[in-house]
Amino acid sequence: MKAIVFNAHGGPEVLKFSDVPDPKIRPNEVLVRVKACALNHLDLWVRAGIPGVPIPLPHIPGSDVAGEIAQIGADVTTVRVGQKVVLSPGVTCDKCAACISGHDNHCRQFTNLGYMIDGGCAEFVRAPEVNCLPYPENLTFEEVASIPLVFQTAWHMLIARAELQPGEDVLVLGAGSGVGTAAIQIAKFFGARVLATANSDEKLQKGKQLGADHLINHKTQKIREEVRRITNKRGVDVVFEHVGTATWDDSLASLAAGGRLVTCGATTGYDAKVDLRFLFSRQLSLSAPTWAQNPSCTR
Repeated sequence: MKAIVFNAHGGPEVLKFSDVPDPKIRPNEVLVRVKACALNHLDLWVRAGIPGVPIPLPHIPGSDVAGEIAQIGADVTTVRVGQKVVLSPGVTCDKCAACISGHDNHCRQFTNLGYMIDGGCAEFVRAPEVNCLPYPENLTFEEVASIPLVFQTAWHMLIARAELQPGEDVLVLGAGSGVGTAAIQIAKFFGARVLATANSDEKLQKGKQLGADHLINHKTQKIREEVRRITNKRGVDVVFEHVGTATWDDSLASLAAGGRLVTCGATTGYDAKVDLRFLFSRQLSLSAPTWAQNPSCTR
């Protein structure tokens, strides 16, 4: 089959369009004919190289995949050849205590398609049966491929970890990003009021189209000051943080008493500081989910 492969880490120049062996599926796996594969920021990090993470080389990137079942393993019962699917990116052992209890993102073997195993930037990709999610027929393959990783991550952060409630105020950092755009839509779906930040008016207008109630341009406005103004000095119930040190202080300062901060990224730096006195006196909660849980109903 044809695939996009890299044999060394670096910039886009390391990507090669090459012939590679067809994937061989196991009894509990399916072979998917890829119709669309989105570009996630994870793909950029994997291609560039992540310190301390030995990505197997040569490597096929691509975490977000939509396509059709081309072949099924001997033990597969819930999908059929020709069926359209979207793949949940997270791949686990599916048999440890974490997986069996429904906390598969805690599996010690957890990885993502395109991370420690080959992904969907190819004509075909293999994946476990449990990773096959129902295909939303009102969307194109390209639209469906943009959904899995960012929406699963944002959902896990806001609903499973922050326990977002209707009527609460949510500050979404980086509203123009993948997880940011997902977070806005999920928060609005659950009846929250959304304050969104971005570094350009163009990104903010997109956030408004997705449902953001208040917009903050963090290049020209101070986040914490705008949050205090919008919330009448109260602060927000939940901060959706994934930027890193560049926004960390503002994120903490924007929380109301008893507020919850959830974070999944450190793009601008990881060495964030916390004043413990502020943390316990304001009764704040910090949570740092990494991988999202697999929502497959076959588990």
